[in-house]
Amino acid sequence: MARPDIRFVSFDCYGTLTDFRVGDITRAHFADRIDADRMTAFLRDFSAYRFDEVLGDWKPYRDVLHRALDRTCRRWSLAFRPADAQAIVDAIPGWGPHADVPTPLTRVAERFPLVILSNASDAQIQSNVDLLGAPFHAVLTAEQARAYKPRLQAFEYMFDTLGCGPEHVAHVSSSLRYDLMSAHDLRIGRCVYVERGHGPGNPAYGYTEISDLSGLPAALGLA
Repeated sequence: MARPDIRFVSFDCYGTLTDFRVGDITRAHFADRIDADRMTAFLRDFSAYRFDEVLGDWKPYRDVLHRALDRTCRRWSLAFRPADAQAIVDAIPGWGPHADVPTPLTRVAERFPLVILSNASDAQIQSNVDLLGAPFHAVLTAEQARAYKPRLQAFEYMFDTLGCGPEHVAHVSSSLRYDLMSAHDLRIGRCVYVERGHGPGNPAYGYTEISDLSGLPAALGLA
């Protein structure tokens, strides 16, 4: 059940709500250079470098993707083509929600103000939010916070913007690594883990696990 002092429900956007299709585009652009049986390993390395790129000082998300793909190509002894990274950047604003998202998201919005805290640029995210089909009280980005998750600064920006403490927020994400470990460290009021296969979970971090967003209303005590 949701704690009575929860005032906002915040969400990771890409991967949790929006179907983050970076793997599909990368696979298509590198199919002529990487054998199919090695592609999973290449995508895993690209994911690791993207994570590493957000741990330091803020830089535009376009630079995160370009640098991460460049480093992945160097590891694989491949020539880096900036057009491959730019294709991902250009595609992001058109990505819509996972099929399970719109209905329960609208249900939760009837009770709680919804907030997005995303590792996004301001220019790319609004079209994705519009496709989610629910009203949002605030859409907060790494560009605004000048820090990417999992850095605590990103979450602190959210608390400051909302005028609340961490105990007043329920945070929902499909990523333990980017979101829920930091949320746990900050003692956010409630954490919900959406198991979408984006990396292993760990129940020691005290979240409620759901298989898709249809389980969120019940997880928040709304069913």
